[in-house]
Amino acid sequence: MKQNFTVRQGALDGVETFLAVAQHRSFRKAAAALGVTPSAVSQTVRALEERIGAALFIRTTRSVGLTEAGEQFLARAKPAFEELVAASDVARGLGQRPCGLLRLAVPRAIVPILLEPLIASFCKAYPEIEVEIAANEKLVDLATEGFDAGIRMGQFVDADMVAVPLTPPFRFAVVGSPAYLARHGQPEHTDDLRRHACLRWRRSGGVIAPWSFNDNGQAIEIAVSGPLIANDFPTILGAAMEGMGLAQLPEPMVAEGLRTGRLMHVLKAYAPTMPGVSLYYPSRRQILPKLRAFIDHVKSRSIDDGKARVKNDATRAGPKKKT
Repeated sequence: MKQNFTVRQGALDGVETFLAVAQHRSFRKAAAALGVTPSAVSQTVRALEERIGAALFIRTTRSVGLTEAGEQFLARAKPAFEELVAASDVARGLGQRPCGLLRLAVPRAIVPILLEPLIASFCKAYPEIEVEIAANEKLVDLATEGFDAGIRMGQFVDADMVAVPLTPPFRFAVVGSPAYLARHGQPEHTDDLRRHACLRWRRSGGVIAPWSFNDNGQAIEIAVSGPLIANDFPTILGAAMEGMGLAQLPEPMVAEGLRTGRLMHVLKAYAPTMPGVSLYYPSRRQILPKLRAFIDHVKSRSIDDGKARVKNDATRAGPKKKT
């Protein structure tokens, strides 16, 4: 069958013109309101009547009235057209200023580490935007599931996505509680993990992730075993703090536990560096102002944090000695 490459006339063609004539009871006044000629209004109404198959107006030399078909058409078309105009206004607003609902797909582990301070300042800066965070370890299809953007570790972002780095690269650290390490000893080499209880992560695809290491510049992976498998990092972190075994987790996640002494970092020499966390979205052409505002906010916070780190480093280093 030969394809038709033209778009057929829609049911809405001529409706706005019909409503203008019905409102003013005059083709000439309707033409003035629409900014077109009276003949154009007449032709458009005639085409609408032919498409519907019924006369909508009674025309005389002195007046214009509605037929019964016209009255019925007006009763239903007017509120429907007003709803369409309102829908266009809402969509136009979303396209012109930062407002509406911003939906983000985010792993649970990232929410307390990265998003909480960002979201607080963002919502304060953009009160017309509502932020919805779907905390899930599953890799979602942004378009199918109605998300504006997602946040993932860089290695899990598809190549066809636009990615905005949120953090610098960081290490994956093997950690354990002091109590666990006191009972089982500290591993000195990756081979020592065979005699340790290792807490494992099941990826969203169902595969249990091996532990990754950097051995003198060579990337290696080791299949470990242990008493617990979880599909999210916070559960593994909690189990490690309770002394159930060793865990390999992103360094930002374990920083607080290391600082307070609830965790100890082992196998530091073998810790691999990962790409960091990125915000990702499908296309620059499809960005609405609400997402653009969030991206700009993230970038500005990253710049401010970088300046703060430089200032702190300079303060710790002290004044330069004169030579």
